[in-house]
Amino acid sequence: MKKIIVAASLTIGLVGLTACGGTKDNSETVVKTSAGDVTKEQFYNELKNRNGAEVLRELITITVLEDKYEVTDKQIEDELDKIKEQVGEDYEDVLKAQGLTEEDLKKDIKNSLLQEAAITEDIEVTDEEVKQYYDRLKTEIEARHILVEDEETAKEVKKKLDKGEDFAKLAKEYSSDGSAEEGGNLGYFSVGAMVPEFEDAAFSMDVGEISDPVQSPFGFHIIEVTDKKEMKEDIGSLEEKEEEIRRTIMERKIDPEEAMEKINKIIEDTKIDIKLDEFKDIFEEGQGLG
Repeated sequence: MKKIIVAASLTIGLVGLTACGGTKDNSETVVKTSAGDVTKEQFYNELKNRNGAEVLRELITITVLEDKYEVTDKQIEDELDKIKEQVGEDYEDVLKAQGLTEEDLKKDIKNSLLQEAAITEDIEVTDEEVKQYYDRLKTEIEARHILVEDEETAKEVKKKLDKGEDFAKLAKEYSSDGSAEEGGNLGYFSVGAMVPEFEDAAFSMDVGEISDPVQSPFGFHIIEVTDKKEMKEDIGSLEEKEEEIRRTIMERKIDPEEAMEKINKIIEDTKIDIKLDEFKDIFEEGQGLG
């Protein structure tokens, strides 16, 4: 069975695969696919700094995705503008520190958007979900929590709280989170700051309410909402924020294993003929995929 490792995160970074999908020339072709070719020059340019099998897998994958999905120049420029805004005046220095040019970064962005298109094409986001997320953007919540490893301990803590024991004291005693010494205090936060499971619970609670155990990838939380208030900053209209919100919700729905399998299936369905004997098995299970 063919396998390929794909990053599930859709966050665009200042590192990644560069020099992929470039202009084809007369160099020797090392891989033929029904979607396009990979040249020897492309491959060996990447080999200078990377493991050969890893690079070839990535080059083939991007070539296949380019044939199946479209990424526009506007999409790339929009993502580049977001990065520049996030990095600020250090943008040029960050590029230099990573050994990248802006063209390299644009290629990284394109490759990430191609993967995003493949991974999210079957993920639906409803208008109701967008509206709920937008409404949460306008609200700040203050909360504290007690984080424990197992549900049994979480239920034990909840029982003590129900009997009137002090939340801060129990947080210091039980919580494995760094906020324990502060009595579990997390300060104010809005949507997107916490994992979805925690966020959904907190936004559905009233001030002063203490939750039952809430499971997240970090363990089991007992949450108390201590305050809610409207954001002072203008976050823009729903129409202005809709596209960004849809994409954010879509990212949060991604299951890493399912995302990997989607890319695997695309590769499996593409005719690939690797001409280099030492790399013929790079998509086979157990071949350097760690």
